Amino acid sequence: MSINIPNATKLVILGHTGVGKTSLALRFTQGEFVDCQLSTIGAQCITKSVELPDNQINFAIWDTAGQERFHSLAPIYYRNARAAIVVYDITQKQSYEIAQRWVEEMQQQGDKKIIISLVGNKSDLSESREVKMKIAQQYAQENNLLFLETSAKTGEHVEDLFFKIAEMIPDSNPPTIEPTQKTNELKTITLGETLTPIITEKKKTGCC
Repeated sequence: MSINIPNATKLVILGHTGVGKTSLALRFTQGEFVDCQLSTIGAQCITKSVELPDNQINFAIWDTAGQERFHSLAPIYYRNARAAIVVYDITQKQSYEIAQRWVEEMQQQGDKKIIISLVGNKSDLSESREVKMKIAQQYAQENNLLFLETSAKTGEHVEDLFFKIAEMIPDSNPPTIEPTQKTNELKTITLGETLTPIITEKKKTGCC
């Protein structure tokens, strides 16, 4: 049964297909990693609360599809988002270039106060690195982005990422978001002719 999460904070995860968006979300919310992850179709939402010393942030985490054919649906998913995580794979330079385009889109079309994080995932594969950390750090600094490198596989810096975002969320009046399921429960949706969420399947691509 769907319920409203009190003072829910909408967070959207964006990036090219195969960079590990779903793996990051599942590592944080479920504490698990699936080596060969199924490709997200449309979007899926997972909820999780973060306890801060003087506050609790109830995240509704929207994990979006990375395939180009779903790009036109992205504004529907990041509408009213208070935070965005833009993910790239440190072993794939193309995914970093696509991440930069996502950042530009969010800066132009997202909420003006949205917190944007640039995340280089798969830090456990640093021996195959194609994107230098210093270059990404400089880009993040120039664009006022939070920056971290993470590994969804090992869990490195994944909790740090979400806690840092939670600490940056202002306390005042979060936008109303769609009803979600109970904490840590995952719901997969696509958009048809209406905005009514429907259950969809996932299909296999490569390993994340």
